[in-house]
Amino acid sequence: MIEFVDPARDALAAFRELPDDRPIMMLNLIRYRPRAIYPAAHPLIGEEISGKEAYARYRREAAAPFARAGGEQIWTGLPELTVIGPRHENWDLAFIARYPTGAAFTAMLKDPEYQAAVGHRQAGVADSRLIRCGEPAR
Repeated sequence: MIEFVDPARDALAAFRELPDDRPIMMLNLIRYRPRAIYPAAHPLIGEEISGKEAYARYRREAAAPFARAGGEQIWTGLPELTVIGPRHENWDLAFIARYPTGAAFTAMLKDPEYQAAVGHRQAGVADSRLIRCGEPAR
């Protein structure tokens, strides 16, 4: 089974081709590792940290760059059942983050403080989905 943790280069390139001057929502689906896996050079290598705790560290350390980007979490839920879709895709966390523009999201990805936090996400997440959504026409 292919697992997705980091954005693919072609997906980021396609993201940059979309309008970057309007609000976007990012639908996040997260599945934690039972135990976080940090790379050999990381100070937390060998520590007994759950994937959930590693992801919580990521969220704490990414909070300031997220706020600077104008991001806000507008909904959070604990998935219970996939009614339509692959039954094997079970998720531990679902949430929607809103950004004032697509450019704000890409600027956050380049923020050095955000980049430093990403190691916790990579250590704690077994699989994920990140889906960009525009606002519906009114």
